Amino acid sequence: MMSNSAHAGGQPEKAPVISVIIPAYNEATGLGTVLSRLHETLSGLGEPFEVIVIDDGSRDETWNILKQELEKFCQLRAVRLSRNFGKENAICAGLDAASGQAVVVLDADLQHPPELIPQMVFKWRQGFKMVEGYKRSRGRESFISKLSARIFYYLLGSISSFKLQGASDFKLLDRSVLEAWKTLDERNVFFRGMTEWIGFERTMVEFDVRERVAGVSAWSRLQLLSLAVRVITSYSSFPLRLVTIMGVAFLGMAALLAMQTIYQKLAGQALGGFATVNLLILITGSFLMLALGAIGEYLARIYEEVKGRPRYIISDVLGNPSEGPDEPR
Repeated sequence: MMSNSAHAGGQPEKAPVISVIIPAYNEATGLGTVLSRLHETLSGLGEPFEVIVIDDGSRDETWNILKQELEKFCQLRAVRLSRNFGKENAICAGLDAASGQAVVVLDADLQHPPELIPQMVFKWRQGFKMVEGYKRSRGRESFISKLSARIFYYLLGSISSFKLQGASDFKLLDRSVLEAWKTLDERNVFFRGMTEWIGFERTMVEFDVRERVAGVSAWSRLQLLSLAVRVITSYSSFPLRLVTIMGVAFLGMAALLAMQTIYQKLAGQALGGFATVNLLILITGSFLMLALGAIGEYLARIYEEVKGRPRYIISDVLGNPSEGPDEPR
């Protein structure tokens, strides 16, 4: 399926200029197709390259497939994590291992078209430090999924400085951007948000999200909701400020009700309104529970950061790296 001037499994002749990172979780069915198309695309660039696949604790035959592909694809490197650490941390493992002057992050399901990489490299050669894949359309998604994504990006854009509508993990990073990325040590990683925060001169290429080459998405709606909560609490303090704002509003309401109660007492008017009292108790009680929940989420983010555990743990590495993977941070 693949050939190269270097012998199979041998050391590439030159240090890679382009590194492509593929986080993979249970992608055994389509991984061979992805690597075949990627090899064909990268070979046409005329640049030394490497492909690093991060097996994020897959439970299928992904690792065995990678072993087979290593016999045909000398530029391939395979990194196996000790368990499933999540896509964001798998991307971190790939970024730490990459040795190219430009690093491309690509999904393992072909929803990010490898054929766009030459266009990204061309723009990088023009001087852009980051080339972002921008979703022109989201492909075939359910109405609920599209609506949820719109709501999430709208909320994130409203309460933070991140405008990520249409953004994706399909990006090319210059080495200088990658080195800046490596200085960010937080454990609550959101690749799209962190690369947006880093800055640097950037441009974009548009693409339409394609059908998965095989399998189904590993993300459940509950996991996506958990990611949304983690991202919002990691990149914005607005929910905490909202607690303060609502507290001031309730204080104002309490003051008005107190004045009304005192007036009715002094005027000798009968006091009623048990329904109103019960309603106020329910409202304030619900708000207090939500406030405690918001504070709890922030405490959880702090707790995760303070522990200082590594983002990932590597259990095995196959291939011939130009430079060994950095230590996980």
